[in-house]
Amino acid sequence: MSTLRPVLLVDDNAMDVDLTLQALKRGKLVNPVEVARDGAEVLARVPLWETGERTPVVILLDINMPKVNGLEVVRHLKSREVLRVIPVVMLTTSSLGSDMHAAYRHGANSYVVKPMNFESFTQIIAQLGVYWTSLNRLPE
Repeated sequence: MSTLRPVLLVDDNAMDVDLTLQALKRGKLVNPVEVARDGAEVLARVPLWETGERTPVVILLDINMPKVNGLEVVRHLKSREVLRVIPVVMLTTSSLGSDMHAAYRHGANSYVVKPMNFESFTQIIAQLGVYWTSLNRLPE
């Protein structure tokens, strides 16, 4: 079993999940990647994370999802003292200023609009993977 903390990818679009996983692999990400298909799946993991188990090194979070949207997820995570340190990157197709402002207001650490071009998407995801898993430092 890996001792590396996982990256959590949260997206309800199967094609976007596959593309993101491919891009992370191309970027030589060594951390395991876990996938959640909606915000409710993320919130179900909160009790486990509050005990320190399988806490993600970063959460790549879509905004527009069924059940619980990404803005509600980031608001909930950042309202919990022990979870506040988990970086949340909004990874979305929405370039709306209102979504961006809401994401940062709720505590998102970064906001990235998914490019439509596969090569650009791959490069951006690889850079995100390197930054958040190798360069960024989190408190223990």
